[in-house]
Parts: sequence; C-alpha cells; structure tokens
Amino acid sequence: MKKILELLRLMRPHQWVKNAFVFTGLLFGHAWHDPHLVAQVIIAFVAFCLVSSAIYTTNDIVDLEQDKQHPKKSRRPLASGHVSVSSAVMLAALLGALGLSLAFFAAPAVLAILVVYALMNIAYSLWLKHVVILDVFIIATGFMLRILAGTLGVGIPPSQWLLLCGLMVTLFLGFTKRRAEIIALTEDKAAHRKVLEHYSPVLLDKMIGITAAGLIMSYSLYTMSADTIRIHGTANLIYTVPFVMYGVFRYIYLLHHQNRGGDTAHDLVRDPHLIIVVGAWVVATFLLIV
Repeated sequence: MKKILELLRLMRPHQWVKNAFVFTGLLFGHAWHDPHLVAQVIIAFVAFCLVSSAIYTTNDIVDLEQDKQHPKKSRRPLASGHVSVSSAVMLAALLGALGLSLAFFAAPAVLAILVVYALMNIAYSLWLKHVVILDVFIIATGFMLRILAGTLGVGIPPSQWLLLCGLMVTLFLGFTKRRAEIIALTEDKAAHRKVLEHYSPVLLDKMIGITAAGLIMSYSLYTMSADTIRIHGTANLIYTVPFVMYGVFRYIYLLHHQNRGGDTAHDLVRDPHLIIVVGAWVVATFLLIV
C-alpha cells in the first residue's frame, strides 16, 4: 500500500487542476448544452491528466540528481528513494499509453495536440528548460495546448481574446515560478536548475510586472469587446475584472512575502484569499454568461 501511495505521489494528482484549462472552450464557447461535446472535453481532460502525470514522472527521472539537492524536491518519491527508477519508467509508459488512447477516443485532433504537448515536454526536459526565457514560453505553450484541445480539438472555435488572455496568465505564472525558485534556492541555484544562473530577481520582477499588466489589460479588453458582448449577450463581464486584479496582486504578495509561487496548484488550494477570489470569479462569470 505504501508503494502505491508513493507512485500516486509521483503522478502529482494535485497538478491536474492545471488541466482545467481544457474546459475554457465549453464555458466561453457556450457549448455546455451539447452532451457530445461535454463528453469529448471530459475525456480530453482525463487524457491530459494521465499524460501530464507521465511527463512529471519523466521529469523526476531526468532531474533526479538535481532534485536530491533541493530543500523540498528532495522529499519526492524518486529523490528520496521510495520509488525506484525502473518502477517510475514503467509508470510513465503506462500513463502515457492510456492517455494517448483516451485522446484518440475523444477526437483525432485532440490526440494530435496531446502528441505535440508530450513531444514538447520531452524536449523541454532534455534541453529546452536550459534556454533562458524560452523555458517559460514552453511552459506557457503547454497551457495554450490545453485550451486548444478543448476548443479546436473538439470543434469549438477558440476566441482570439481567450488565447491572448491564456498566454498572458501562463507567462505570468511561469515567471513567478522562476522567481520563487530563486527565492527558495539562495545558494548554488544553478546546481538545481541550470537556467536559473541566467535569471536575476530584477529581471524576473520586470517580466512579472509586464505579464501581470498584460493579463489585466487583455482580460479587461476582452470583457468590453463587441464580439464578447454579442456572444455572451451581456456587457457586464467588466464587473469581473476586480476579481482578476485582486487574484494577480494576491499572487505577487504571496511570492514576495510568503515564499509561494513555486507550485501554482498548491498555492491555489492553500491560500483562502485565492480560493475565494477564484471561486467568486467563476460564479460571477457563469451567472453572467449563462
């Protein structure tokens, strides 16, 4: 039983919340009334969960030695020695095969997007994570592919504003992640992640400020767009902007004053302010566009 629990930890199921980006097309494309589309998106979500867990497992195999030197990651199943490398390899292969099979069942386009996602993340693990700035864009692209799987993948036309807002929020989270890693690794940061030697706190703070402003402005313009008002039948989405602003400012506060930001999934479920503001935004948005 203990080994099963360690394998489950290796899969990082708490990270599956990131795959909720797959559902954005259903909500903002007004497609929740179509049972077939809903089923396709749910299957795509499960497929992304399985494949992303396979990728997390693969990352832990590749980063094993670096993780052993990290104050927190050294407690992960592989780095701590609770799971063997051979068991991790078999788990990654099984999860990947199941996820790709489900993606094909959802739609061939979903499978194609998921294959691109998997190949990109393999390239990231082996090389691209060492390329400054591009490493964060790769992380953001992973989220964008989730959005595309839940839109183009199942036949829902994606909104250009939706894609722009998605890009801004994911770049913001990517740069805050790098900033959190620098805060946590005050000494020998390059030994854990080589690319960190090319980042400085000042550089990252500027990029965080730019992407935070871009996120707030792009979402604000989206709520006031004529196409948005026509599609959703309301001009009142503008009143959800304060929720987005508060969430962004709260996240920056947590980064600098509570050493958070390194794990978005954990931060979203541990901070009561973020839980409330995200929940309020979801409820308000749903009530306005339904």
